[in-house]
Amino acid sequence: MKGVDTNILIRLLTGDDEQQAKKVYKIFKEAESEKKEFFVPLVVVLELIWVLESVYEISRTEILESVSDLLLMPVLKFEHPMALQQFLCSAQGNKCELSNLLIAYAAKINNCETVLTFDKKASKFNLFEMIK
Repeated sequence: MKGVDTNILIRLLTGDDEQQAKKVYKIFKEAESEKKEFFVPLVVVLELIWVLESVYEISRTEILESVSDLLLMPVLKFEHPMALQQFLCSAQGNKCELSNLLIAYAAKINNCETVLTFDKKASKFNLFEMIK
């Protein structure tokens, strides 16, 4: 199995570099026909969210839809898919930053009670604990 970097998923989702997007599409199609998978580390999803928000200025709703769509792709095997599912469910109707929510659910899936933080906004979410 091979892993994928954030830029592979960015090309797939945005098509901003047509040549690279075509290469990704071709590689994914070949993998699908051969029943192969690519590993997606949780940190890649975190970086994907950050890039889509800050560089591409994509809306929260579209980012959540994109991550949800990626989870359904048979060629992608995600690290901690349950954390990602919980993250997606929690993000609906929640004002906490997406990256913070993903951090919280990654910690939760690893049996953490809370995530210690100095971030006042994040600390409003029940999986964070403010350090005073």
